[in-house]
Amino acid sequence: MILLTDELRAQLLANGRQRDTDHVPVVKFFNPLGAGVWLATELDADGDILFGLADLGEPELGYFSLEEMASVSLPFGLGIERDILFSGDFPISVWAEAAREAGSIRRAERIIYAAARARREGT
Repeated sequence: MILLTDELRAQLLANGRQRDTDHVPVVKFFNPLGAGVWLATELDADGDILFGLADLGEPELGYFSLEEMASVSLPFGLGIERDILFSGDFPISVWAEAAREAGSIRRAERIIYAAARARREGT
């Protein structure tokens, strides 16, 4: 799978030029066989270093390498995947706080979207 489309790359690069902004995550990557979720908001001009929320057991904001993620070789010929259905919807600060409180990005995602759904439905 191609981890970044041209459109996603362009948005991440644009965000990378606007530092000190609480961007909404542009893309979500995940390990289909276990731990590992990344929400990326920015890409440096070098085209490799992403910024966002990484969860390899404990969620934290920081930098990670697109090249390293692309080079991960998992069993059954799998690698790190891009969640094609992901929609960030909320700033990375909201994701980071929810993930720290919930203990993981995956749990935070369920909580965040359940709360948003309940708000839309007026409950």
